[in-house]
Amino acid sequence: MSTFVLIPGAGGTAWYWSRVVPLLQEAGHHAIAVDLPGDDESAGLAEYADLVMDAVGEHEGVVLVAQSLGGFTAPLVCEKASVGELVLVNAMIPVPGETPGAWWDNTGWSAAQQTAAKAHGYSTEFDTETYFLHDVPPEIAAEGEPHQRPEANAAFESVCNFAAWPRIPTRVLSGEGDRFFPLDFQRRIARERLGIEPDVLPGGHLLALANPDGVARYLLRS
Repeated sequence: MSTFVLIPGAGGTAWYWSRVVPLLQEAGHHAIAVDLPGDDESAGLAEYADLVMDAVGEHEGVVLVAQSLGGFTAPLVCEKASVGELVLVNAMIPVPGETPGAWWDNTGWSAAQQTAAKAHGYSTEFDTETYFLHDVPPEIAAEGEPHQRPEANAAFESVCNFAAWPRIPTRVLSGEGDRFFPLDFQRRIARERLGIEPDVLPGGHLLALANPDGVARYLLRS
């Protein structure tokens, strides 16, 4: 039996993993989705990492899974917790000392997002329906509405203080139809910053809601 600890993206709601956690449990594993205080201006990356550490507890060799902004919390946890494998899902991949707020310009995200939008024929102007919910079933999107909360500036201003990416097995999973972090962009950042070629599944940025079966099967691969 493995223990999966799942970090959400911006907003910090554990509900994001609600379609994947039962599938991992049905396969005989322990799965913990961490709820983070995304809207709390007094909580930044260090506080997020502490909460994830609390969830890891005494578990050994956990599979740590991080979605989107959760990629900034993951290396902080890996430095302190017993992590056997790291999986980054449509994740922001930091370098030591970077802030999430600086990541956008440092990676050239805006130009990549605009180029992909023009190439694929959807709006270059961000809206939730176009960039996050375009492939999420409407009933699931409706269920998630009460769980949504804005991400406070505190996390985006926090420095990701880690020495180097851990020498543990690491996989990068990208959504083929991610409009927020386009696939070509994710591939470039994963290669440049981790030397890893991402694996690809059908689905957009909210991959665990759009394709939970695919995500669960991927996580269960050894």
